[in-house]
Parts: sequence; structure tokens; C-alpha cells
Amino acid sequence: MERSMLLLAFASVLLASSTLASAAIVEHSFHVKNLTIGRLCRQRVITAVNGRLPGPTIRVHEGDTLVVHVFNESPYNITIHWHGIFQLLSPWADGPNMITQCPITPGRSYTYKFNVINQEGTLWWHGHVSLLRATVYGALIIRPKSGHEYPFPKPDKEVPILLGEWWNANVVDVENQAQITGGAPNISDAYTINGKPGDLYPCSQNPNQIYKLEVVEGKTYLLRIINAALNNQLFFKIANHKFTVVSVDASYTDPYVTDVVVIAPGQTTDVLLKADQPVGSYYMAARAYASAPQIPFDNTTTRGIVVYDGAASSANPLMPALPAFNDTPTAHKFYSNLTGLTDGPQWVPVPRQVDEHMFVTVGLALDRCAANATCQGPNGQRFSASMNNHSFQFPTSLSLLQAFFFNVGGIYTPNFPNNPPLKFDYTNPNVSNNTSLLFAPKLTSVKTLKFNSTVEIVLQNTALIAVENHPIHIHGFDFHVLAQGFGNYNAARDSKKFNLVNPQRRNTIAVPVGGWAVIRFQANNPGVWLVHCHLDVHLPWGLATAFVVENGPTPATRLPPPPADLPQC
Repeated sequence: MERSMLLLAFASVLLASSTLASAAIVEHSFHVKNLTIGRLCRQRVITAVNGRLPGPTIRVHEGDTLVVHVFNESPYNITIHWHGIFQLLSPWADGPNMITQCPITPGRSYTYKFNVINQEGTLWWHGHVSLLRATVYGALIIRPKSGHEYPFPKPDKEVPILLGEWWNANVVDVENQAQITGGAPNISDAYTINGKPGDLYPCSQNPNQIYKLEVVEGKTYLLRIINAALNNQLFFKIANHKFTVVSVDASYTDPYVTDVVVIAPGQTTDVLLKADQPVGSYYMAARAYASAPQIPFDNTTTRGIVVYDGAASSANPLMPALPAFNDTPTAHKFYSNLTGLTDGPQWVPVPRQVDEHMFVTVGLALDRCAANATCQGPNGQRFSASMNNHSFQFPTSLSLLQAFFFNVGGIYTPNFPNNPPLKFDYTNPNVSNNTSLLFAPKLTSVKTLKFNSTVEIVLQNTALIAVENHPIHIHGFDFHVLAQGFGNYNAARDSKKFNLVNPQRRNTIAVPVGGWAVIRFQANNPGVWLVHCHLDVHLPWGLATAFVVENGPTPATRLPPPPADLPQC
């Protein structure tokens, strides 16, 4: 018996040593500075990382520690958010401006350091100040630990596909102008694939303006698709080819075969592409899924080329038939048919006992135009947005996380409501201009959650100002998507639709246009976590709140102090 215990202890030590040996420290330096780049017939100065658009791709294995030194050599404040990373006990590295840190001011630096734990797949990083993420972004790829495999056939090659959005104007000026007038910011001038607009745009027929993917007949490619666009969901297709979805938001899915991917800003989708068509050239293309018909949007198309080895250079690529911009049935079919891979790595079962029920309305609103001013929002007012009739106002003197950690009062109020203060026919278009519903107070209100509590949220779209699909992102957590549908959520009817067995897990959910989604997660990550619409136009308007998750009962479940180089306001 004693010998068996010794052998067990020895085996445990070996296992721990093996785990430690397989983990690595992956270190990068990001130099954020001006870059002059030619697009759409003009030279423009943008903010970029390491002189690249998109920025560097970061590759790690599950269990690694990532260290990124960010040097701000640009004229603007900057932070970097590691979209989808849990940041377990490292919320100081999450990155949203004035939520977990003050910005890195020009000429200063900050080192982001965190462990990549219990996650595999495609995530990404991006700027989280102003609209700078239009050009400050890149892929973050998490492979399985050494010796572990994907839960799908190993691809012959992995290819990041970053879908972006391009403005001919300076994006900081675009946002500032909108804030001055109270209207919506100017729409983008183009979409891009891996930073390139493609040949449908002016002055873009040169090969260096078109992304090209070279493939070999019979081989399989893992496309890691990221929607880095600011304000548009996108349809993505490759002519005559089908995809097999194997992961979304770095969570494995049951294989799902489709000829079109729909992807909201902030989301990622991993698909297997089999080069199984006749040798030739085929366009890949993306265009907007714009669910609010009365709101202007960029109605252009970006495209790249998939070229088979051996294809004639003179071959004209085939163009895919993209869905109409308002094809909600196609979008909903894609979003609602994905399911989680329950026997795959990192799967987390749905928590069954719910401690906190929330019903949260999401939508647009108005803010009063100042006296003697002229505003360009509806009814001569300023555009705004709200969740449960609270329009979020970011603090200016101290980050929320610092206020929470150091118990500083006056920065936020823990009074975000569990339910909307006024119930109404949420998705009825007739309420869109009801002035008694439109004006939401500006508040820095947050919701406090007990450590390890299970939270269920009904996210209910509204028809105020406009009915549209809102991609809601929760920092610090993945959540199970139990159900989604159209109209007003009805608990007696719609709770029967809950998938408690194998729902998809996400960090960003595209709440259906004029509809609802129900999500559930366990608040096992102490810190302050931003919850917001990932249409960047809506964030400064106030479509956000934050979860303050209290510390746990043990040293291993309590927040560490901030790093010495945390930027100060």
C-alpha cells in the first residue's frame, strides 16, 4: 500500500513537471505608431502596430504565458484588448480604456502579461480607444498543448482571414465629428480581407491590393476567420466551395457544413475548406449583413482570390453569389444551428442552478441637444444608446477596476437594474419614436455579481429609433447560448426552447434583429468586466455596462494588485 502511494505521488510529480515543461513564455513587442499606406487612390496616415495592417499574428499554445510590451509611439492614447481571453486573475491586462486601465498616453508603455488557460482556437487583439481598432488589430491563435490534437482532421495549412473596414478619412476625426454634431459617424469606404480591399474598389486592381490564397487540389485548409470590422456584420463566401465550421469564438462546435459564414464584429469562426473543385481561380468575398434598412451602411463588397496550384494565370475567377444585405433568414439559420462539441477539449457543461436572473433591453436612445446648439440626431437631438434604459458613461479620472480594487467611491454606482425600469412592447416598430421611452440617463452604473454565481441573461432587442442586430460582447467570460428568436421574449413559451445539452459557447452574441437571445455563464472570474455592443458606433453612445465580480473566499480566487507599470490617469 505504501509503495502504491509513493508511485502515485511520483506519477503526480511527473505529470506536473510535464505540464510545466509544455508551457512557454511567449513574448512580443508592439510599437504603435503612424504608418503611411496607399488605399483607394490616396495615401493615408493610419495608426498601426509594427508597421503592418493587419498587425502581427500572435501564436501560443494552451497553457502558455503571453507577454506583450506595448510602446505608444502614436499621437493618440491607446490600449490593447485581448478579445475573448478569460484573463483569470489578470484583469489588469484586459485592456478596455477606463474599465481596467487608464490609457497608454503617447510616449509611454505598458506590458500586458497573462496566462492562456482552458482556451483553444481563434481569438484576436485590437485597440480599445476611440475607433483606432479600425487599423490596430491582429489574430491571436491558441493551439492545443504540445502532444494534444485538434478534435477534427488535421488541416494541411492554417490561414488567418481578417475581415476589416476602411475609411479614407482619419477615424479619430470621424468619431470626433460625430460627437460634436450628435449624429452618426460617416460610414466606411471599403471592407478588406487581410488589409486589402480587392479589385472592386477604385485604384485597387493592382495585385498588391488583392488578397490571394494559393491552394493545392485535394488539400484541406483551416481558415481562421475574424470579423475585425467596426460597424458591420458580414456574409463571407468562396465561389463553388463549402465550409465545415469547427469552432466559434475559440470554442469547438459540432461540424456544421455551410456555403456561407455570417460573422458579427468581434466574433471568430474556424472553418475547414477542402480544395475539391476543378483547378482554377475562385473569388472569396464579403459584404455587409445590414439588418436595419433605414440606417445607412457601407454597401460595397471586398474580395480576394483562391488560386489552385496549376491554374492558368489568365483564368477569370468565379464570383460567389452573396446573400442580399438584409437576408435575415440566412443569417439566423447560420447563427442558430451551431452546437457545442461536448466531447471536445475545453468543453464546459451548462450550469443548471441559476443564481441571478437578468432581463436586459439593448437598443438605441436619444440624448438632449444642448441649448442653442444644432444636433444631427433624430428629432434634432443627439444619438444615444442604452441597456435597461441606462446609457453608460465611461469614467474619466480612474478606471473602474482601480476603483473596485482600492475601494474608491464616486467612480461608479452598483445600481444597474436586473430588469428594464419600464416594460413596453419592445420590438413593435410603432414605439420607435415614442419620446417617453427614448431619453436614457447617462450613468456609470454597474452590476455586482457574487463570485461563482450562475447568471442567466435575456438580451432583448428593442425597436427604439431602429430595429437592428446588436452583437453583445462580455469581457472575461464565455457563455452558453441557450436559445435565440424573434419578437418579445416570452418565458413560458421560449424557455422550452433552451438547449441545455450542447449549446454553442461564445464571447460575442449577435442578438437577432427585433428579437432576443438567452445566455448563461458562471461568474468565476473576479474583476470588472465590460459588457457592450461590438458595433463601435454604439459604444460611445452608451450601449454598455459592466459586471463587477466580487473576490472569492481563498487567496487563489482574489484579485492580485495592479502591476507597477499600470498606466495612470
